[in-house]
Amino acid sequence: MKAFSYTQVRDVDQAVRSVAGTPGATFIAGGTDLLNLMKDGAQSQDRLIDINALPLTEIQMRNGVLSIGALARMTDVAAHPLVRGNFAMLSQALLASASPQVRNMAALGGNLLQRTRCGYFRDAGSACNKRTPGSGCPALEGENRGHAVLGGSDHCIAVNPSDLAVALLALDATVVTNSRRIPFKDFYLLPGTTPHRETALTHGELIVAVEVPLLNMKQGYLKLRDRTTFEFAVVAVGAALRMRGRVVQDVRLAFGGVATKPWRVQDAENMLRGKALTPETMAAAADVVLRGAVARHGNAFKIELLKRAIPVILEDLR
Repeated sequence: MKAFSYTQVRDVDQAVRSVAGTPGATFIAGGTDLLNLMKDGAQSQDRLIDINALPLTEIQMRNGVLSIGALARMTDVAAHPLVRGNFAMLSQALLASASPQVRNMAALGGNLLQRTRCGYFRDAGSACNKRTPGSGCPALEGENRGHAVLGGSDHCIAVNPSDLAVALLALDATVVTNSRRIPFKDFYLLPGTTPHRETALTHGELIVAVEVPLLNMKQGYLKLRDRTTFEFAVVAVGAALRMRGRVVQDVRLAFGGVATKPWRVQDAENMLRGKALTPETMAAAADVVLRGAVARHGNAFKIELLKRAIPVILEDLR
């Protein structure tokens, strides 16, 4: 691991100044993702700014909007009565993430900033456009079972790993930073020709909270994975549903494990609204979600798996 300096800060302004003024600096809270990448040589930093002392752990409801401080730990958010009682998808997504030990350490904001990566990114001996822009993407023709079928480019097809982000996208959340508010749909970037740029944040910008509006809808999170803990999703679906009799009054769908960023296609939701929830309507919605999907030799099975996952969770919420 490359040598780095370490500084503790106690207020937001000091934290922002400390990172913004140093190109090789970044924030650290739980460190469950960052430190592993630094040990692997996949990411290097000159300076770590410890923000754990900042007062950003509060979880509260204000005027029908849930506000979660960026330093709230994943375990605490998942177990909080306001979250469990009103945002089942959010609680389930958090509990499906990582392992109990990681959830006890990892901060909410840090989870949203974990790197979109694959094995080639973590292997310092492999080419990777995300780690070294212009070096190539071996996953295009190499090992790509876990990679994206949606949102990829010739420069990167790595999958965003966050379960939390899928739920927040479906719930129309907002990321609050020290200087602005970012609708969650605009928070993550497609890789395009610049896969090393993953979010809309600027250097030194600090997430201080996430806000989630209250929905009067049944919610759930389905995560399909190779093992039951400490494993990224192969396919995940966050769903919210409100029925009027046999007809869909409102629906939200977001997907993980299949795209380079949390994926939502509102045209697919619009297809379901006002219609009976039948195998035919759900299959048609899945086809819309998968428009433009690019299957490679290792990950083509994800397309069929996603088609099967949608009716499983919607029938459960009906």
